[in-house]
Order: sequence, then C-alpha cells, then structure tokens
Amino acid sequence: MTTHLLADFPELSHLTREDLEDLLVDPAYFQAVFHSLNEVKALYQRQAELGLANESIAKNNIALQDSLYQLRNDTKQAFDQAKQLEARWKELEREQKEVYQRFAPQFLLLRLKHATTAQDETSEALASSFVQATPSSDPTQNSKDIDDFVKEFREMRKVYHKRVIWSDRWSAGEVASTVSSSEQWGKV
Repeated sequence: MTTHLLADFPELSHLTREDLEDLLVDPAYFQAVFHSLNEVKALYQRQAELGLANESIAKNNIALQDSLYQLRNDTKQAFDQAKQLEARWKELEREQKEVYQRFAPQFLLLRLKHATTAQDETSEALASSFVQATPSSDPTQNSKDIDDFVKEFREMRKVYHKRVIWSDRWSAGEVASTVSSSEQWGKV
C-alpha cells in the first residue's frame, strides 16, 4: 500500500495499518515514533548544536562586556571632547573674523578718514586757541610763542594733508591693501 504518508515518510512503511491507527490515538506512541524519525533526530541535533553555539557566543560576549563598556565610555568621552573642540573652533573662527575685520581695507580706509578728521579738528583747535590767546607784554616771548605755534601747527597740518592724500589715493584705488597701519596713521 503506497500513500502520500508513506511516500513522504518512508520510515513508517514498516508499520502496519493498526500501528498507524494507534499512532493517531496514543500520544505517547506517537511521540516515541516521531522522535525516532531521522529528520526529527537531525533537527534536534542541529538545535543542540545551535544552542551550544549560542552559549559560546554569549560567553564570548560576556567576556568582552567590560572592555566593550570601557570602549563605549572612551568613545563617548572622545565624542564629547570633539564636540567641545568643535564649539571652541567656531568661537575662535568668530574671534578671528572680528580681529581680521579690523584690518579689512574698507575698515582701514574708514579709520584713515576718521583720523584725518580728528587731525583737522585738533589743528583747528590749536589755531583757534592761539588766536584767542592774549599776547604777552614781552615781545621776545610773543615771538617765541609764534614760532612754537607755527612749528606745531605746520607739523599737524602736514600730517593732516598726508592723510588726505592717502585717503584720496586709496579711494581712487592707487593704494595696495597691504599698507601697514604705521604708515597710514603716524609716520606718513
């Protein structure tokens, strides 16, 4: 007698019809026959091997646990430090931009124009104070005061006119942007 059951499970071909019927009614007999099948034995063998492999992997993971936690902490500290350094970098870039802004050609030209205006006001204030000063009764003192005034006023106006020339040349594009600040403000 050939059935689908016997075709799929040739191990059951030695059982009689009564034995097959007993398989259906007796759970203990079914379990005994089921567990004696080669496919089931192979399945249990593979399950046991996987269980042992799992245990081996778990033991290995437990053995590595402390070093992994330490590595995680070290990585977190390195990441936090990198974030702090990144924030510090942005702060330094901002500071650098502020510092470099003071040396930008437009800013330097603006400073030159302000210095020129201040120089003009200072020299005009000197002239005004000289004119309003009361002359001394001693003619030699008056001559000395006039000579001192002319010398100081001439020097102030010289600086003023040099700054005006620099400013005009700069505005006309005739001055390179690498001119040092000492040349622009004092020793021009």
